[in-house]
Amino acid sequence: MDAVEIIVSDVRDLVRRTGIDPVAERTAVRRIADDVVGAYLERSLSRPLPPIDDAEKVTRAVVDIVAGYGPLQPYLDDPDVEEIWINEPGRVFVARRGRSELTTVILTADEVRNLVERMLKSSGRRVDFSSPFVDAMLPDGSRLHVVIPEVTRHWCVNIRKHVLPASSLDDLVKLGTLSTQAARFLDAAVAAGLNVLVSGGTQAGKTTVLNCLLGAIPAQERVITCEEVLELRIPLPDVVSMQTRQSSLEGTGEISLRMLVKEALRMRPDRLVVGEVRQEESFDLLMALNSGKPGACTLHANSAREAVVKLSLLPLLAGKNIGSEFIVPTVAGCVDLVVHVELDRDGRRRVREIVAVPGRVENETIGLEPVFVRRADELVRADGYPPHADRFARAGFDLTDLLDARPGRTTG
Repeated sequence: MDAVEIIVSDVRDLVRRTGIDPVAERTAVRRIADDVVGAYLERSLSRPLPPIDDAEKVTRAVVDIVAGYGPLQPYLDDPDVEEIWINEPGRVFVARRGRSELTTVILTADEVRNLVERMLKSSGRRVDFSSPFVDAMLPDGSRLHVVIPEVTRHWCVNIRKHVLPASSLDDLVKLGTLSTQAARFLDAAVAAGLNVLVSGGTQAGKTTVLNCLLGAIPAQERVITCEEVLELRIPLPDVVSMQTRQSSLEGTGEISLRMLVKEALRMRPDRLVVGEVRQEESFDLLMALNSGKPGACTLHANSAREAVVKLSLLPLLAGKNIGSEFIVPTVAGCVDLVVHVELDRDGRRRVREIVAVPGRVENETIGLEPVFVRRADELVRADGYPPHADRFARAGFDLTDLLDARPGRTTG
């Protein structure tokens, strides 16, 4: 055993005897580790023990093992790291600014399993042979996804850190994600009650953009959110957040996203938000929007046009008696704006286009009007106009003032 292993054993023994929760009380673990390292150094003066070259480094490593997630903890603490994933015990990757890199971390299979068990402990969720996939949230807000054999060769782990570089539309402007004019327009659109779909690829920043948009909702409104795992953090006083639940070992008790959407409608929402629509819950969301409840959601797609097409197909999963002749015009009448986000080659997240859905359908194709498009790395005004000018006016906004021609406007 080396010095770290000996000290970890002593610290864990003291943690158990004091009855503290090491994950929730990391500071207390640090104090215990300081004391144990000090005592170890004193003992090493009178008897042979594995040497310690850097006491502070050893203390941090011990705290990471006992109160954190071992070798992964430094990456969780690093603000530049966005995501961590394990393909197999000896292949641990991280992503910085959208770019992946292989780390020097090498784990054993047992260490990976132990890390997953510790991560899942606070969530109350499980992963086993009967349920080989799991999504959960870590105490710091990071999102965990695990897949285990026989679905994969090795235990595969993804940790998407809760890095929220922006919490408002103004923050997105500072980051270069949005232009000032586009941010003013979106702020007005959300305040006016337009229904917004945020689309983009994996890691494009859809949830961050949605969270910033929701900050523009008037403070007096009641917002209900439905998510697979709680990620949205809306800075409003009247918010209820709900998340899905996997079934028990007996196969009962599952709570699906579709169930949450239905329950949300019974909770007097002024706004209904779905973190990401993927399956038949899209039908219930459309029905809610069609009844006059403003809302928003995200959807995985490669363009605004693709997002609208996809939202017209997903509801068909809800039942055989649901046809495109009903869904397509419903999407055209319910969705008002699509904000499409991209992750570029340099790792920057940018709004690529903001498209209006004016409600027209021709040959089962929903008409779209570009309101803002990105040209030469600049988000500029196009020629489209959003529907519901009357809603903007009632909310105190002048569309002409928001979207009037100015330098940087483009056509086409």
